Amino acid sequence: MNRLTDSFLKTIKTEFVADFISQEPGDLEAFGRDWTKVVAPCPSAIVFPRTTDEVSRFLKLCSTEKVAVVPSGGRTGLAGGAVAANGEVVLSLVRMTKMGEVDALAQTVRVQAGAVTEAVHRHCEEKGLTWPIDFASKGSSQVGGNISTNAGGVKVIHYGMTRNWVLGLQVVTMDGTVLELNGALEKNNTGMDLRQMFIGTEGTLGVITEATLKLVRVPRELNVFFFALTDIAAVFRLFLEARQAPFTLMAFETLTHNCLEIVCDHLKLKKPFDSNSGAYALVEFERPVSDSGREDLDRWLESLFEKQLVTDGVLAQSKREARELWSLREMIGEALFTAGLVHKNDIALPIAELKKFIDEMYQMYSQQYSTMEVYLFGHLGDGNLHVNTMKPDSMDQVEFLRQAKKVDHDLFTLVKKFNGSVSAEHGIGLLKKDALAFSRTPQEIEIFRQFKHIFDPQGLLNPGKIV
Repeated sequence: MNRLTDSFLKTIKTEFVADFISQEPGDLEAFGRDWTKVVAPCPSAIVFPRTTDEVSRFLKLCSTEKVAVVPSGGRTGLAGGAVAANGEVVLSLVRMTKMGEVDALAQTVRVQAGAVTEAVHRHCEEKGLTWPIDFASKGSSQVGGNISTNAGGVKVIHYGMTRNWVLGLQVVTMDGTVLELNGALEKNNTGMDLRQMFIGTEGTLGVITEATLKLVRVPRELNVFFFALTDIAAVFRLFLEARQAPFTLMAFETLTHNCLEIVCDHLKLKKPFDSNSGAYALVEFERPVSDSGREDLDRWLESLFEKQLVTDGVLAQSKREARELWSLREMIGEALFTAGLVHKNDIALPIAELKKFIDEMYQMYSQQYSTMEVYLFGHLGDGNLHVNTMKPDSMDQVEFLRQAKKVDHDLFTLVKKFNGSVSAEHGIGLLKKDALAFSRTPQEIEIFRQFKHIFDPQGLLNPGKIV
């Protein structure tokens, strides 16, 4: 563990406010980790700036003193991207939560990077607008973290990834330089778009301190369905039907029966259907504003049963019921964590290859890892699958982790075969560095390193992440 020098600590205490730094064991434990359980936190201190100026002065001091820094947001990632494992100082943005006035004409809002996603939603809804980045962790994830990981979520099929909804950034590089990138411009064809350099690079090139977010109107009435289907193949047939429906498709999620079992046990909820099915789909539409909207919806639902695309279905009749149906999908991750030791993978495939990939993946598990039960769920509408395995009761932890490492190699080899990505949403961080080559060429990885050297030549900012 790196030890902070007396001169460094003295400078912190004399040039920053009294509560700027903490070395309390509770803070070190809480802010030194993210949702990753595999890598233990070991930070030397946590700092809590409130302004971009404090971030700038702090990073300049760390650059001079050669102190490594890990930027930290809501810490909801699952790749170890916000873990301080080697004595780094954690720079937490938890106190940078200011949100500016919503500009209803431009449909934008300027916020500090520590603003919580759900708080931004509430702030903008007063003007009938929203920042359309939405996922299960919205109550704790922060805007800066969302941007630095280019977060996805449950509405990517309609809105796309986070980078689509960021007009401008304020970023501080490791030497303390403050960059204002693109402001609130919709159009700006003046060379390289440096703003995009800091989106999705996990805080390895600079610390995002403020962002100008692009907004959209709050969707009209939403219809949430939960369908039972015979198997995953039937889910794909339903997906095609949903794509062609006379409604705006907002989300299309899927899960296997064992996922439904474990999440219902965790939430103490009654299962939506009396009989079990091979797979389920959660589908959300924005109902069109028309006199025939309800009739169109009823006809579409009838057609699903006439074509034998689904075996059963539930339509939420209230916002409460809609939230309950969404919880059956969004709370699977938490349910798995609670149930025992789980090994998680977050992969993406071209949508056209999803069916073939899933067939081959299950064949791989059946032939080579038959003792491991696969819990499959994800954002089928955008090609993102979450492939999870639970440690069997009969297998000890060491053997399970050894097997999981072998599974990863074979799973990622299959992902590469279908031109997919080993990380759809949570980035590379610490945990997937060895897997990066399954999705990126040596030439691309070398360019990553060159950019890292340009922005952080001493390798002090979020060191050891990605490359």
